Amino acid sequence: MKALDNKYCLIYNFPQHYRSSTFKNMDRELGFKFYFGDSMIFAQDVKEMDVNELNGFVKRVKNTRILFKKFIWQSGVVGLVFKDYQHFILYGEPSYLSNWCIMLLAKILRKKTYLWMHGIKGQLTFKDKLIRYPFYYLADKMLLYSDYSRNLMLTMGFRGDKMSTIYNSLDYENQIEVRNNLVKSNIYINHFGNTLPVLIYIGRIQKSKKLNLILESMCILRKKNINCNLIIVGEDKEQVYLEELVIESNLSKNTWLFGPCYEEKKIGELIYNADVCVSPGNVGLTAMHSFVYGTPLITHSNFEKQGPEFEVIQPTFNGDFFEEDNAEDLSGKISMWIGLNEDKREQVRKLTYKIIDERYNPQYQMNVLKKTLNYNND
Repeated sequence: MKALDNKYCLIYNFPQHYRSSTFKNMDRELGFKFYFGDSMIFAQDVKEMDVNELNGFVKRVKNTRILFKKFIWQSGVVGLVFKDYQHFILYGEPSYLSNWCIMLLAKILRKKTYLWMHGIKGQLTFKDKLIRYPFYYLADKMLLYSDYSRNLMLTMGFRGDKMSTIYNSLDYENQIEVRNNLVKSNIYINHFGNTLPVLIYIGRIQKSKKLNLILESMCILRKKNINCNLIIVGEDKEQVYLEELVIESNLSKNTWLFGPCYEEKKIGELIYNADVCVSPGNVGLTAMHSFVYGTPLITHSNFEKQGPEFEVIQPTFNGDFFEEDNAEDLSGKISMWIGLNEDKREQVRKLTYKIIDERYNPQYQMNVLKKTLNYNND
C-alpha cells in the first residue's frame, strides 16, 4: 500500500452520518485530513457522525452566515492552503465564500482543488451564471452526484474531463450485512390483518414530500376496487398532521404510521417486505435505502426538483416516474407495481440490488476519488 503523506485535505460543511463509510475509507486508504463545519446552515435534522472515529480528523470550524445571511464563511480554513496539503476537496456550493479564497490561492500556489457537489440541476438565471460559472471554473475538477447534472453541464459548455460522477452512498457495508440475512416475514400480515400489497414511504415527513398524494392515490384505487396498505416510517417535524389526513381519507385500517426508526435491521425488514416505495415529492437518500433492500421506487418526473438519486430509477424495470402532483397518474403507476407476481418481484429485487452494488457505494466513490486525485501516480 502506498505510504500516506498528508497531501489530502477535505474541508466540508458538516460530517453527515450517512457519509461516514466514505469518510472512513478516505481516512484509511488516502490519509485525508478532515475539517468539518459545525452546522448544516440550510438544512436541519441531519444526523452527524462521530468525527473522532477518523484518525485524520483535525477540527470543527465555525460556519458563519454573512452578507445578508445568504453566504457562509468557514473560519480558519483559508490559511490551510499554505500548509503542506497539495489537494483540497471542498464543499461545492458557491455560497461558501471561504472556498473562493482557497481556490484562488491554490491557483497561485499550484495546488489542486476539487468541488464535491450537486452541480447544476436546471436552467440558470443570468445572476446565477455570474456566480456559478466562475466558481466552477476555478476548480481543477468537479465531483458530481449525478449523471443528469453532468450531462446538463456539458450542454452548458463545461468540459467533460473536469467532471466526474461520484454518486452517493449510505452505510453500505452494514446494509449488505442486514440484506444478506433478510427473509420474507409476516410483519405486514400480522399488523394489518390482511394480505393486501404494501406501499412504503421512509424518510423525513415534510410538506415538500407531499405524502397526501399517496393517500389520494389509495382513495382513487379503492374506487376501482384495488386496495393496498401503507406504512410511513419517519417523524413528523413540520406539523403535516398525517394522522388527520389518514382519518379524513378513511384509510386508518390500511395505514401504519410507524414513526421514526434508526434500527437498520428493522428498516431492512420493513422495506424488503413491502411491494413498492412511493416518494411523491423530491426523492433523495430514500432511493438508495429502498434499492439496497430490493424494493422498487416511484417518484415524480420533474427532475429539476429532484435529488440526484432519482436517476437510479429505470422506468418499468426497477421503478417509475409519475407526473408531478398528479394523484391520478400516481395511482396508475402504483397499480402496475403492486400487481407483480412472485417471479417478477424477485427479478425487480435483483435489479435494484445491482445498481447499488455497482455504483452507489463507498468503494465506488473511493475509486472515483483515487482516479480524480491521480493517486497511484501522484
